[in-house]
Amino acid sequence: MVLAAETVDQHVHDHTALGRARELVILMAARVERQLADAIESLQTGSPALIAQILRHEAEVNGLERAIDEISGQIIARRHPAARDLRLVMALLGATTDLERVGDEAKKIALYARSIFAAGRQVLPRVLELRPMAELVDDMLRQATRAMEALDPNAAAVLVRRDLEVNERFRAVLARLAGFMVEDPRSISACLDILFVAKSFERIGDHAKNLGEHVVYATIGKDVRHATVAEIEQELRG
Repeated sequence: MVLAAETVDQHVHDHTALGRARELVILMAARVERQLADAIESLQTGSPALIAQILRHEAEVNGLERAIDEISGQIIARRHPAARDLRLVMALLGATTDLERVGDEAKKIALYARSIFAAGRQVLPRVLELRPMAELVDDMLRQATRAMEALDPNAAAVLVRRDLEVNERFRAVLARLAGFMVEDPRSISACLDILFVAKSFERIGDHAKNLGEHVVYATIGKDVRHATVAEIEQELRG
């Protein structure tokens, strides 16, 4: 009876720790969403206060990453979770890594925004080239984090499709900026900053797609990294 009670206590502890890890991932996702939204706004305003806020949030996001890693490590090392719970822990760790990298890219965007505004307002119309791409990756990140919160694997195929669209938009921005630089060589430095911002958006799209793939692994145990949309849909149909 004592052994059975200990087993029950361990099971309860596992689920409590796992629930706490999920809560922290959701909190981290909310912070990163805010960072990205602020970074996009900084491209429009160049606000020094907003850029400073984004940089401050970086430390908070990193702290959440460390906390999630610690809890997950304890679950794995001390509790030997069942297969389904272990998949969820691994998915949460993967999601944490992707969210932290989104935060890194948001920080880069804010720093590039500061550089772009320092170059003068004559380059700001070039920033408008980024707007459709920024809106797309912002929406992708929100969709991906909602999928993580609900453990809904069906978002994965949609996110892969949308990531392909992000890649197309990146190529379009690259072509437009190349044209601007040929027309006016004085704009080369500012256009390169804008290009680096576009690359950060492209990477954020990749990380949002990865979040959807982590949910698939957590829920149905399938690794769909590098899979096509059709292959993911086939896995989801079972």
